[in-house]
Amino acid sequence: MSQLIVISAIGSDRTGVVQDLTKVVLGCGGNIEESRMATLGSEFAMLLLVSGNWHLRNRLDRELEKLSESSGLQISVKETDAKPVAANRMPYFVDVLALDQQGLVFNLAQFFTSRDIEIADVTTHSYAAAHTGAPMFSVQMSVNVPSTVHVAQLRDEFHELCENLNLDAMFDAAKP
Repeated sequence: MSQLIVISAIGSDRTGVVQDLTKVVLGCGGNIEESRMATLGSEFAMLLLVSGNWHLRNRLDRELEKLSESSGLQISVKETDAKPVAANRMPYFVDVLALDQQGLVFNLAQFFTSRDIEIADVTTHSYAAAHTGAPMFSVQMSVNVPSTVHVAQLRDEFHELCENLNLDAMFDAAKP
């Protein structure tokens, strides 16, 4: 029987950190099902969903502890279950661009959560505008909208929020 394990690792960004962690997973007989990896400041963060047989967890605990000691990575391991398929939810993609402002992610999260809309994935990025150097912020979200929600009304409410916060935004059905 296959089990699922989530591994999170954070440490100083350096060449080879991805290779080191994935080598341990492979050596323990694990298979990476999903992953997210990013450099945040001078740190590197990884989230991995790993599948494997019943004794994978024991092997991973032992080998990841060795890696943590030798590399300085902070590693956490947690067993999980497969996510249940959300019935009667439709996937949508949200793309927002704005001058950087405090509370932007919170305001978007509050908007969707207050309407029982599941936020499945969020990616944000700060950068300087090309010609002016103004601080910009972009947000990409995947959300799952209940089939009971009237999408045209939701889209109107979303665009009203964006207008009030001075955000340039798009809300569209996700492409397969």
